[in-house]
Amino acid sequence: MALHLDSTRLQGGLGPDAAGGPGKGCSQRHNRAGSRVDARERRRQRREQRRERRRERWLFRVRSLRGAGGLRILVAAAGGLLLYAGYAPSTLWWAPILGFALLGIAVYGRGAKAAAGLGFAFGAVQFFPMLEWTGIYVGSVPWLALATAQALLVMPAVALMGPASRRLPLWPIWAACAWVAGEALREVFPFGGFPWGAVAFTQPDGPLLPLAAVAGEAGLAFAVTLAGFALGEAARRAWVGGAGWSGLRARIRWPRAARSGTSTGYDPGENDTARRAQGARTGLVRRLVGISMPLVLVLLPFVGGLGARPAVQTGAGAPTAPIGVIQGNVPEPGLEFNARRRAVLDMHAAETARLETAVRAGTVPKPRLVLWPENSSDIDPYRNPDAAAVIDKAAKEVGVPLLVGAVVQSGQPDKVYNMGIVWSPVTGPGATYTKRHPVPFAEYIPWRPFFRFFSAKVDLVHADFMPGTRPGNLTLNGVPIGDVICFEIVEEDLVRDVVRGGAQVIVVQTNNATFGYTNETYQQQAMSRVRAVEFGREVLIAATSGVSAVIRPDGSVADSVPLFTAGFMVPEVPLLTATTPGTVLGAPVKWALTAACPLLLAGAWLRSRRRGAAGAPAVTSTATPTGEPTEVPTVAPTTKKEPSGA
Repeated sequence: MALHLDSTRLQGGLGPDAAGGPGKGCSQRHNRAGSRVDARERRRQRREQRRERRRERWLFRVRSLRGAGGLRILVAAAGGLLLYAGYAPSTLWWAPILGFALLGIAVYGRGAKAAAGLGFAFGAVQFFPMLEWTGIYVGSVPWLALATAQALLVMPAVALMGPASRRLPLWPIWAACAWVAGEALREVFPFGGFPWGAVAFTQPDGPLLPLAAVAGEAGLAFAVTLAGFALGEAARRAWVGGAGWSGLRARIRWPRAARSGTSTGYDPGENDTARRAQGARTGLVRRLVGISMPLVLVLLPFVGGLGARPAVQTGAGAPTAPIGVIQGNVPEPGLEFNARRRAVLDMHAAETARLETAVRAGTVPKPRLVLWPENSSDIDPYRNPDAAAVIDKAAKEVGVPLLVGAVVQSGQPDKVYNMGIVWSPVTGPGATYTKRHPVPFAEYIPWRPFFRFFSAKVDLVHADFMPGTRPGNLTLNGVPIGDVICFEIVEEDLVRDVVRGGAQVIVVQTNNATFGYTNETYQQQAMSRVRAVEFGREVLIAATSGVSAVIRPDGSVADSVPLFTAGFMVPEVPLLTATTPGTVLGAPVKWALTAACPLLLAGAWLRSRRRGAAGAPAVTSTATPTGEPTEVPTVAPTTKKEPSGA
């Protein structure tokens, strides 16, 4: 009956509870209000639960810093400090290998998130001291911003290393590939990249340097990092078979018990003592076997460096040409080095005149061409007749073409070119090269209004340099040269372009006056030494204020002019045409190494997913007493996942 009455009410409506009646409307409103209160309460509870989970995670991480997590961070930071110790003017080529050994020990067995955090600690300790010259005259904000950005870009590479150590055999190889991938990222991102801290540039004095002539910069970086990660793995396996501090205590206690004939928890019988002695001997053998493969990987790069020596060019038997290099100096170091722009131009013209005097006196050979540095004329010679007259007079006095570094107006407001101009003593200005990759925040300001919000110093760059489009292949008096301007020497692709374009000599026009007496100029010289070996060409550095240098094809420095000193050099330069394997293989090796680790990790992940879908037990990696990972079937846990620590 109740059902019948309810149906009747719904159809015709009887009493106050009929559809649309006031009683039912109040009930619906009450229910909706109650539902809204319940929904708000549920949302509040979910927010509280999320906050509580976050708090628990952070407490867990903070607590972990007091134990193994904090120790791992310290080990990673120490590794970054050792990597920094390898950059010029230091000659400690072995320090980066030890640095990567410590990084490998720190990230071994970690997940991607924890490894990424360790990578930031490693990169920060590397880049903050190495790039301190960027803020020498403009304050700490640009320096801190650049160093932080570079340290952040280290994180993706190191994030791959933790999973690689857990999922892939011979993980030091794939960790080295991951590092090369990280350097490839820093070469292109952001704003065209800033690959200044590449590992290969720590090796101009090391035995691994010849590998650059065979496998390019990436191959050299791979060798350094492989030796480091393999050394760290060997040390980890040798350290009581990877058993940790508890294993170390056991090693100390058991030999003591064997000597005394007693041991806590064991009968002091002769058989027990013999059994423990046999176990100790077996453990030692296992540890020796376990470290054998990492030690092979440590030695492999050095064997490769020895085998690559025949590929290094020496210039023996090649035709030569005397080339003049001018360092005219500047009135003062710092941002105002060119405040008296005519003075800088006159100083380079005067040093060229002194070169001509020495030629007439017979103390130096007459050069085939003369190189002036970047910014030797910050006055546009195309628009300023006085500047053109000074350059033309210098070219006529020396009687050979000059390569002049000049700032040239573009015809657009606040837009200029950083240009190398071939200036003939007969016909005046001729062929030119425009810098292809101006340095962001130094030669142009990307997103100027945005970054002005953080620092007004962005407006110290009054005009933005526009990029060129063609490689710097120029011919002066029959000598084909490859011109790269300042920081372009760090960009492998730009240097490769001029060598493939027929350059027989690499010329670096640079201006380091804005970096004072810092290590920047020595770091740039180390890069030039690696490029000389990689591409088999002599490298001539012409700097406004130093250090100008003559670098032989084998990477050795034949001559130089010190910082903030006027001077000139006229070396006999071999005109080389042979192509090194590194010139051809450098790019393919880099991209193959870059892709290797991510692709292998992706394959391992897909394989585990397929096995899980097929109902197979999950496979985890555990360490045997030798340190070798073995696959052990386990059941996937169903309990709540603990937050990962450092």
